[in-house]
Amino acid sequence: MGAIFVTDETHVNARPRDVFALFGHGTGAGWLFDATFDALRPGAVVRFRIPWPYGDGTLEATGRIVAVRQDSRIVLAHETPWRGRVVCTLTPSGSGTRVRVVAEIDDTGIEWLQALHGLDPPEPAAEPGTHPIGLLVSLSGSASVFAAASENVARMAVAEANVDGGVRGSPLRLVVADDATDVRVGAARMRRLVRAGCQAVFTNVTSATFDAIDPIARAAGVLLIYTPVNEGGRAGHGLLRLGERPEGQLSLAVPYLMRDSGGRRWYLAGNDYVWPRASNRQARRIIAGYGGEVTAERYAGLGTRRFDRLLEDIERSRADLILSTFVGADEVAFERACHEAGLRARVRTLSLALDEATREHVGDAAGTGLYTAFGYYQQLPTSENRAFLDRYRARYGCMAPPVSSISESLYEAILLYVAAARQTGGGEPAEVGRALSGSSLRGPRGHVRVAKPDLLEQDMHLVRAIPGGFTHEKTAERP
Repeated sequence: MGAIFVTDETHVNARPRDVFALFGHGTGAGWLFDATFDALRPGAVVRFRIPWPYGDGTLEATGRIVAVRQDSRIVLAHETPWRGRVVCTLTPSGSGTRVRVVAEIDDTGIEWLQALHGLDPPEPAAEPGTHPIGLLVSLSGSASVFAAASENVARMAVAEANVDGGVRGSPLRLVVADDATDVRVGAARMRRLVRAGCQAVFTNVTSATFDAIDPIARAAGVLLIYTPVNEGGRAGHGLLRLGERPEGQLSLAVPYLMRDSGGRRWYLAGNDYVWPRASNRQARRIIAGYGGEVTAERYAGLGTRRFDRLLEDIERSRADLILSTFVGADEVAFERACHEAGLRARVRTLSLALDEATREHVGDAAGTGLYTAFGYYQQLPTSENRAFLDRYRARYGCMAPPVSSISESLYEAILLYVAAARQTGGGEPAEVGRALSGSSLRGPRGHVRVAKPDLLEQDMHLVRAIPGGFTHEKTAERP
């Protein structure tokens, strides 16, 4: 179909330099002018809301500043909920300024907008002779912060596997679906991937969506591979749960932070679904084991952006340390609110879902000093990681969204799957799943091994956020 372009134009009774100065200051001057970013410069990430005649009247979007011409032009590249560009041009008009905005919407965006109206996207066309695999990610909604890189690395893994012959001569075909960080949408999209003939589906959606798609995959006999940090649970030859576990993250981070800060009072705060609650059960046990105490445990629904009452409660609790299990855009809003309230000066925060993309949206000012623990981070000093990042940037450009453990996990999972599918001759999904157990790979995060369907052996790294990324604090090596 190709891209379509939407144009809007208005006249403002102010000089171009005065209109330009409104960008990013939350003055209520309009959807693009109220964008949130740390610096108005090429490469900076930006969050903004697109006018939409339903719900609260806007859609949340993320992107990156591509070009800036002082007082006259700003170009943004969409990352979510679709790919495209937004160009805002300011030109003198009499005593005021003509403001012209041109927004590009690609095929993915058109399908996404149709889905908001309840229209199912067209079924993927059959391509005989290919080996279809599915990718279910959050291209929109609260978890969309890391979705752009997730799709990128998955496509990169597929391309590399196909250069190496695919599976028994059949090229892999990636079918991508968006769960919109919504359980019902995720279930519908999973059924679409099944109808598309996908023999395996890879996903790093929230545990809430995962719980909805698991029975669908099981009923269809599709191999489901869940790659991000997760709370564990049922697994087998038809379901692999890879990724970090809260116990591994917390066992590394909790004693270090208590010893380094001298604090022992923890406040647990996160989104209200299964992964944060399971993480906090582990946290209570581990914190108590090191002589600490939990002052409170509070939850907020996915999509929460205001944290006034929660911050007041944290202040009253006199906590020394915060464990955050907010995800995506919710974590961005929470950490920025903590910074604005002055909490960062006296309370240390460990965030179990603070990946590179989320840290970037939190920003250097609000993010510096936050801690997290993952099996991969972008500054990991290995030759495999450097080569991986070189290929990633060569394919997607220097301003591509950053890779994190949550997204990179898909890359290694697809390569592990391809090796197992080749070993079994591209057999039944359960047969491939059986071959995955015991398999290993040396990739960007080092040596990993699928010890069991619910256990990926890998090193764990405690890192601290600094301007531009993370710095290493401590590593727990794989068994």
